[in-house]
Amino acid sequence: MLVIAHRGASASFPENTAASFAAAGHQGADGVELDVRRTLDGRMAVNHSDTLPDGTVLVETRFDQLPPPMIDLAHALDVCASLDVVNIEIKNWPDDRDFDPTEQLAADVVQLLSARGELDGGRYLVSGFHLPTVDRVHDLAPDLATGWLLGMVEDPARLIIKAAEHQHGAVHPHHVFVNEDFVATAHDAGLAVNTWTCDDPDRIRWLADIGVDAVVTNVPGVAREALGPGGP
Repeated sequence: MLVIAHRGASASFPENTAASFAAAGHQGADGVELDVRRTLDGRMAVNHSDTLPDGTVLVETRFDQLPPPMIDLAHALDVCASLDVVNIEIKNWPDDRDFDPTEQLAADVVQLLSARGELDGGRYLVSGFHLPTVDRVHDLAPDLATGWLLGMVEDPARLIIKAAEHQHGAVHPHHVFVNEDFVATAHDAGLAVNTWTCDDPDRIRWLADIGVDAVVTNVPGVAREALGPGGP
């Protein structure tokens, strides 16, 4: 099971920063998960929320007006160059202040990876909660791995089937909704199960035992120790 550092090594460093991404590898992570949002001038800022703690709205602000340690996606990918996996979560939800039904951010992420010559290298996984956004990525770059993020679900089997019908390669459920049946159903549909966000070592070992493919965690060092150097 892969260990993916949630917004970098976010229990030790500020999340979604160069420092947190660099620390992830040192703490034994196989990769990182990061968030990307658009700014007023069309830059791709690496940040989870649409609004900063001081009230600054990203989509209403030029990137050069954002405070450090904010970085853009290109910088983040450079910092993550030594890692095996980078999960780019595109933030584009209808309730967010920066929601864009044209899915331009999805196109911009694909264009950046294409310009870097990294569309087909197998290192990148693009995910999101908004299915049309993930669909847009797949339409633009069919060979790029994509995953659908799932929140609280009453009928996971139906959503697993839907993800497969949309030709995505993975589902990303919260770990509390994962059990043996969920993993078996997803694997039978040809989908990987990458679960978030789990920091408990016993739970991490259990997720590995039932066949989960990757765990997203704030504490990659704890997860790596729980799984052992070789990992289950």
